[in-house]
Amino acid sequence: MTTPRAYRVLWVDDEIDMLRPHLIFLEQKGYIVRSATNGDDAIHYVQRESFDLVLLDKIMAGRDGLSTLEEIKTVNSSLPVIMITKSEDDVVMDQAIAKRIDDFLIKPLNPMQVYGACRRILERARIRETTIAGEFAKAFGEMQSLRRTAAAPNDWIRLAVLLAEWDLRLDGSTDEAMKQAQREHRRECNLEFCNYVADHYANWTRGRDAPVFSVDLVRQFVAPHLKAGRRVVLVIIDGLRLDQWMAVEPLLRPFYNIKRHDYYSVLPTATPYARNGIFSGLFPAEIAEQYPAFWPDASADESSRNRFERELLGELLRRLGIKLRQEPHYQKVFTAQEAEVVRRSARQILGRELSTLVYSFVDILTHGRSQSEILKEIVPDETAFRSLTRSWFSHSALFEFLKDLSEKDNLVVVTSDHGSILCLRSTKVFGNKDTSTNVRYKYGRNLGCNDRQAVHVTHPREYRLPTDNLVTDYLIAREDYYFVYPTRFREFERQYFGGFQHGGISLEEMIVPLAVMESR
Repeated sequence: MTTPRAYRVLWVDDEIDMLRPHLIFLEQKGYIVRSATNGDDAIHYVQRESFDLVLLDKIMAGRDGLSTLEEIKTVNSSLPVIMITKSEDDVVMDQAIAKRIDDFLIKPLNPMQVYGACRRILERARIRETTIAGEFAKAFGEMQSLRRTAAAPNDWIRLAVLLAEWDLRLDGSTDEAMKQAQREHRRECNLEFCNYVADHYANWTRGRDAPVFSVDLVRQFVAPHLKAGRRVVLVIIDGLRLDQWMAVEPLLRPFYNIKRHDYYSVLPTATPYARNGIFSGLFPAEIAEQYPAFWPDASADESSRNRFERELLGELLRRLGIKLRQEPHYQKVFTAQEAEVVRRSARQILGRELSTLVYSFVDILTHGRSQSEILKEIVPDETAFRSLTRSWFSHSALFEFLKDLSEKDNLVVVTSDHGSILCLRSTKVFGNKDTSTNVRYKYGRNLGCNDRQAVHVTHPREYRLPTDNLVTDYLIAREDYYFVYPTRFREFERQYFGGFQHGGISLEEMIVPLAVMESR
């Protein structure tokens, strides 16, 4: 088998004549091979010629391999280098790895061994694409089969996980056909998922074959550990999607054993409903009925409904029969400076039996992108959204805090309240002037919309949603639709097109990541 293009290889060894059969073998495989007998010549060649790979002997007369490697990387930092050595000494390998070698080989060499190492580096992308294509074809069939047979809430969670796993794997692929097939399949999955939720949600709120909901989170994943005497830290990253969590989870695996228990957000998939559901253990209508002071009516600013999370958590713990020696620590974190303060005060926070931290960066980014042309350029699609989330997390005070926390005896529960979806289709909505302003859900009176593009909740009690003199029904957008009023329709259609929004029914918004983490 020959390579698809003539790669240029520089082989540096002070005994190069003894390796002539190896050079000939690589040339027969289609490589163009140039040789050098010392480090100085090798550096000279790299300065004046273009190479795809360097094979570099560690021990040479004159300038040794490590010194030569350092100079080569100064000339071309991205040029791959395979170090060849007679020793498997760990110190030698550590030095070479620190200077950014891409692979190493131990003498004596054989031609196939060298050829295999070259192929792994030079044809990595092509081999990876070929491998992914075959694996995707198989997985695609499995996902389609699961979509057609999904009959229980956990079936859809499993499908959401598979879709997210393949989103991440395809992020680095250049095969647009595979990516398009994945996007179209995700859209088909969302169509059927929305129908499934519309058919079952009312029964779920009555406890009939229900999934794990926002309202179950503290009772199932926090309370048992508190009762067992463990200290628990609950971290909620507002608006974090399942695929975003899967992008950052590998960063935490060196520090934690992680078990995932992904769950369903309540509807609407928005902070006043979903996060209050977490802290109260109640559906929105139950909060309004049992704690009316904590649920302002529809005439109030909707964000005010999340002012009482600390109080709702205290009431939930009381109902669960959990008596703590100290009041739970509760803190919302909006800025990097506030996150750093949390990290510095970790000792005081972690001394409590229960600490709850809400981080808002992802949700702020989600909302800010809709108003910022710069952010739209930085985050044009879901691939970029995942990448930016991972980049933020890897440099965040939250990550440092979690690494510090891994050295303590606290159990850590990391979750979100809801996700978001890239909105690509508009739908006209009708309602009174006091109808809510949300793009993915509406509440008010006399609401109207295309029933194929939204769920019209005319009996809110069936969805455990509150009503008052201003609210008689709800509209919850399906799939990737977003609501636009007929007045100035084109203007607002353009404004919200391609924005990440939440509040509706989709896999991306409703299937929420939850990870229980124990220190390694």
